[in-house]
Amino acid sequence: MLRPSKLAFVAALLLVAGLLTGTPALAQSNSGSSQSDVGVSDKTIRIAIITDVDNPIVPNVLQGIVDGVQGWGRYVNATGGIAGRKVQVDFLDSKLNANDARNAIIKACSEDFALVGTGALLLQTPEDEVSCPDSTGKAVGIPDTAALVTNTAQACAPNVFPILPNAVLCSTVNSAPQTYRANNGDSKYLQKQNGNKLHGSFVLAADSPSVKKTSGVLNKSAQSAGIKVDHAWQVTGRDPQSAYTPIVSGMKNDSSNYGLSLQAVSGVVLERQEAQLQGLTDPKIVWQCTLACYFDDGFIKAGDAVDREYMTLGFLPFAETGANKMTANFVKYVGKDKLSGFASWGFTSGLLFEQAAKAAVQKNGNNGLTRANVMAQLKDIHAFNADGMVATVDVGNKVPSNCFMIEQYKSGKFVRVYPTKVGTFDCKASNSYTFKTDLNQ
Repeated sequence: MLRPSKLAFVAALLLVAGLLTGTPALAQSNSGSSQSDVGVSDKTIRIAIITDVDNPIVPNVLQGIVDGVQGWGRYVNATGGIAGRKVQVDFLDSKLNANDARNAIIKACSEDFALVGTGALLLQTPEDEVSCPDSTGKAVGIPDTAALVTNTAQACAPNVFPILPNAVLCSTVNSAPQTYRANNGDSKYLQKQNGNKLHGSFVLAADSPSVKKTSGVLNKSAQSAGIKVDHAWQVTGRDPQSAYTPIVSGMKNDSSNYGLSLQAVSGVVLERQEAQLQGLTDPKIVWQCTLACYFDDGFIKAGDAVDREYMTLGFLPFAETGANKMTANFVKYVGKDKLSGFASWGFTSGLLFEQAAKAAVQKNGNNGLTRANVMAQLKDIHAFNADGMVATVDVGNKVPSNCFMIEQYKSGKFVRVYPTKVGTFDCKASNSYTFKTDLNQ
């Protein structure tokens, strides 16, 4: 249940976006004597990160993605670049603002070859990136190896290849009901470890329609593993600790032994602090949050209040550099002081683009490094795992991974729980759970 896709719940911190105002004109694509496409010269490839950072609502909310993509840029340039070209990373801040997100895409379309690590949570339509012209003026779209996409229209756009595919089956996105794919392997594991008797509180995010939809998917995923819901609560990222008072009281009254929070880290901390205040500290209770908790400063600073929290990762723990060379590269080039789950996503987004770009060059030659050729290669990647750093995913068909591993925060440290072997994931086919429901209502 707590796969990388769950970090989409950072959107629970967001306010509802206002309507777009104005229609910026699409800039003309630049050109150069040695270009094969926009943003490509004989020496450089320009890529753009469009991600929410500077904003008054949740300052620096996705700075980790920027850190990760910039770290990948340093890594790829230190290891020879792409087709003899250095990567130039341009950061365009979407600022949790629909207008800024759209304007950033228009700017990147005219100046950059591709989008890497996109995390513009309030982007309302993918139209500008889908219709982005190449250097010949043909509307082929701009390749987008996105890190975090909550909007299903963007996730299903033909030019967008998220490293964490959306749960919805894109061919059913406008149907009633829709088909969803989820991974309930971790829920099955926790349920089995606790005698198949887990029951408790589900704290769902309710800040926006897309967040509510994702909450619904994850709710059904956990229940499919047999975890019973005593109460389901809807909380926003703006709610104070008092909002968690009835939630914790309800767990006490129901003798709940399970508490799932799909909130952003701040909400997780508030709930656990409220539990501590009310004396709900039984070590047998299974507390579970999204992987946003992993290596988060706010979570770590909460100390004993969040002890024993479980989280599921779709990438190897940062301590396992000895088991995987790419994880070691990630830690080295991003920097130990900037490690986070979001940084892992940014770095991975870069690796996905790099793999597709190098495949395009191998097939079409150095001057064949075009947006269309890169997107063709992305469509053909069906077992991406960043050299073992992340759980294997079918990017080309936009199918969520059935792999996972579980960490637990114990006595101030993140500890691998399952599978116990370092450097591994549980990738059983039975982890995949498919169901139909109408979440467009």
